[in-house]
Amino acid sequence: MAARGKKQKKEPAGMNCAEIFAALAMLEKERGIPQSFMMDKIIQALTTAYKRDHSDVENVIVDVDEEHQTLKMYVQKNVVDEEDYVDPPNEMTLEEAKALSAKYEIGDTVNIPVDNVEFGRIAAGNGKQVIIQGLREAERGMIYDEFNSKQHEILTGTVMRIDPRTGNATLQIGSGTDATEAVLTVGEQVRGEELVEGMRLKVYVVEVRRNTRGPQIIISRTHPGLVKRLFELEVPEIYDGTVEIRSIAREAGSRTKMAVWSNEPEVDPIGACVGPKGQRVETIVQELRGEKIDIVKWSEDPAEFVAAALAPADVISVETGSEGKSCRVRVPDDQLSLAIGKEGQNARLAARLTGCKIDIKPESWTGEEE
Repeated sequence: MAARGKKQKKEPAGMNCAEIFAALAMLEKERGIPQSFMMDKIIQALTTAYKRDHSDVENVIVDVDEEHQTLKMYVQKNVVDEEDYVDPPNEMTLEEAKALSAKYEIGDTVNIPVDNVEFGRIAAGNGKQVIIQGLREAERGMIYDEFNSKQHEILTGTVMRIDPRTGNATLQIGSGTDATEAVLTVGEQVRGEELVEGMRLKVYVVEVRRNTRGPQIIISRTHPGLVKRLFELEVPEIYDGTVEIRSIAREAGSRTKMAVWSNEPEVDPIGACVGPKGQRVETIVQELRGEKIDIVKWSEDPAEFVAAALAPADVISVETGSEGKSCRVRVPDDQLSLAIGKEGQNARLAARLTGCKIDIKPESWTGEEE
């Protein structure tokens, strides 16, 4: 009968450090998560776990050797005089330190290696969970950074589902590993705009908030910024700064008024926004499902600006108040209802566009009524 070979010594349960380094390298390559970020999480978890089992230990460090792909844990102890030796978990006498190395003196810090078996147990209990948790945190952090840089921008999303109870729509924003979900609430949806699953929508990123369950992206279809960004995408003169959007007032789904200006006299800011044969503005109107858009010329003269803002009505005269925050406008009698607009919409949007309280009177008004 053949002699039995010597029983191999069982290695302590723990992390295979080479595999960990390989996993982190793969995560960095495939997910773009820096190895240093994940390693910091692992180190933090290991030191926390050791301190949980040794509550009296103050300083624990994990040494990372990337070249040899190893991890080692040490407890740091201060070298003190025999008379001051009162805290064994965190201190050692000079005699004890000299037994390790003659170089140590009082006041030095000595790194005492943690037993391999204990370190292996701690690593086994925490390594995998840390990587999973760290991966989630990293992805959330990267998604937050990705979309936080896109605040006040337009993104395209796909309607994934619509809550039948609330009417809120969940959109998938982005694609691949960068994809995330955002909720378009009923309050941020355009009234009368019917959403169906699979529909692609342009949305305005109002804000990105940190949340325990991941980044929360606040999106809108009603925000005036959506109209502004659509014009920036469609009109090269706005994108390059030749034409400026100075003010926007919007009642989503119905009408928008936008004031534009150019510092170059030869450039017609309204014409640039409308485009050849109205193509540019028509593209935006289609994206907004038929919302009417009035484009007027901005002026630093309040009276001139208010007169332009009340388009399509003609204005006979504008009398501004002392501080320019209110004005009285006269229009032809037959255009009074046009100036005011249906349910007061034209006047209301003009007031918001100019920041001026507007009192509209017909040409025949004499003031006797007051």
